[in-house]
Amino acid sequence: MNEFDVIVVGGGHAGVEASLATANMGLKTLLVTGNLNMLSSMPCNPSIGGPAKGIVVREIDALGGYMGKNADLCQIQRKMLNKSKGPAVWSLRFQIDKLLYVKEMKKHLEETKNLTLLEAYVDDILTLDNKAIGVALENQEKYYSKAVIITTGTYLDSRILVGHNTKREGPDKQKTSKGISSALKRLGFEIVRLKTGTPPRIKASTIDFSKTSIEYGDKEDWHFSFDSGYDAILGKDLPCYLTYTNLDIHSLILNNLDKSAMYGGIVEGVGPRYCPSIEDKVVRFKDKERHQIFYEPESLEIDEEYIQGFSTSMPEDVQDRMIRMLPGLKDAEVIRYAYAIEYDAINPLDLWPTLETKIISSLYTAGQINGTSGYEEAAGQGIIAGINAGLKIMGKDPLILKRNEAYIGVMIDDLVTKGTKEPYRLLTSRAEYRLLLRHDNADLRLRKKGYYAGLISDKQYNDLLFKEEMINKCKLEFEGYKISLKMINDILNIHNLTLVNESMTISNLLKRPEINLDIILEIMNKYNLAFNLEYSSDVLNQVEIFYKYDGYINKSIEQASKMAHYDNLEIPKDLDYDDVGNLALEALEKLKKIRPISIGQASRISGINPSDISVLLVYLRKEKKKNEL
Repeated sequence: MNEFDVIVVGGGHAGVEASLATANMGLKTLLVTGNLNMLSSMPCNPSIGGPAKGIVVREIDALGGYMGKNADLCQIQRKMLNKSKGPAVWSLRFQIDKLLYVKEMKKHLEETKNLTLLEAYVDDILTLDNKAIGVALENQEKYYSKAVIITTGTYLDSRILVGHNTKREGPDKQKTSKGISSALKRLGFEIVRLKTGTPPRIKASTIDFSKTSIEYGDKEDWHFSFDSGYDAILGKDLPCYLTYTNLDIHSLILNNLDKSAMYGGIVEGVGPRYCPSIEDKVVRFKDKERHQIFYEPESLEIDEEYIQGFSTSMPEDVQDRMIRMLPGLKDAEVIRYAYAIEYDAINPLDLWPTLETKIISSLYTAGQINGTSGYEEAAGQGIIAGINAGLKIMGKDPLILKRNEAYIGVMIDDLVTKGTKEPYRLLTSRAEYRLLLRHDNADLRLRKKGYYAGLISDKQYNDLLFKEEMINKCKLEFEGYKISLKMINDILNIHNLTLVNESMTISNLLKRPEINLDIILEIMNKYNLAFNLEYSSDVLNQVEIFYKYDGYINKSIEQASKMAHYDNLEIPKDLDYDDVGNLALEALEKLKKIRPISIGQASRISGINPSDISVLLVYLRKEKKKNEL
């Protein structure tokens, strides 16, 4: 029988996380995708992580997902970004062997219990009484389930754009899918058209790298995963190369703008603001004489470099001239020219914060179909959609991450509350509580939630409890362990640091901006002082950050607590806003469209004023009193 608990449509980064989540929750899961040899493929940049994105990968791992583990296995360069700045913006980024990444992910999926892989194309979504009950394939074969998760990436009615030439196909010359777009329209979803793009690929052995600056990774053994046993398979650390565009390239672009798909009237969709094409950069930033470009290795198996920052939709002959003007590429061989891609997506305002659609129950969507860009954003949505589909089937409360709990929570709240008119990209600036949402503490924030969902094992959970215990013990020891004035100043003198005028506890020393844990350890080692307990570097790092940013962290926690009060004031999903009265017309329209689940979410809707929130609160209190009588 073709019956499953959950059917996931699409095998990109969102789809694999969704299907792994439901399968690992013990639910019989079917993953349907057009090409099983392209599971979690990387049609654009060969990297995972980066500002905000790297923290999302840590959050996925903390919840019990697999992206971070696979990235650890398949990395060929690792780098912690923004290390010279505060911990709120530290973020890990790995260069990935993209062919190995796909192979390892496929292997992991094949070995996962409760998960069936099917290579096929879905043509329709089956519904009954406004509930998703399965899918129909192109060959009319039907599969039934209790929940359906759509994670189709950029494949919905997609077309490739190079100059004025267009092709109806998906990334990497894969087949596009039209049936799902038609099904979503028929079911009442608002379909929007979005655009993204990818730069050219160049044969690495034909590049003169001496014309560029070499960029090595870090020597530190960074990992995305909190769990051991996921060391790099290849054990390689390949460099990237930095260079820049020049005014000759800019002139060539400006003189040929009419030939670009974007500027020649061919593009229908809206492109990403924060990952623009090179022609868009040149037009929007005419005062800049150059733009940064990176040459990045794609895999040890192929002689290919990715030209980061050089995305374009120019015709191939113009691209060819542009490429040869870049340093080191004068005699380079082009493997694949750049292209833009347009595709269908839904309006994310049609989603609940669980990523279940408001129009069809038990139908979930995740990834670029929701208007986002990026592998990490897709995977973050995928695991949440999978968890919530599973929890609903099990009759448990959903998992909704708040803005002070996770970058994933920030992203989903932005999407379902504000919507998006362009491919959404996570940025650290989007998170008002970013000092709480750090790279280092994702496990402390989210592992218990992953345990609730059934994705974190008892061992992982107990390891977390032990870590929390050690952090608390270390804090107590730091607060009670006082170091003499002479010992402190002897070491501060060596480092030309400001001297102190009294003996101090370790905790108070760490609060001084110029003193870090290395200074403390230097004092301890020189005078043979010892802690009562041995602490892991993770524990010491947590404690150091706690004291170093104590005031800021407490202020963020206080602000988050105030907002939590409003987020905990629930609004009934079936509330008739026409009965509320005295709401501004714009507020009434948006509340009826978005149907926020809490006062907190309602307050974040653009166009909703404090006076509208006051009116809504008064109405809800009156209704509550009526129901209590």
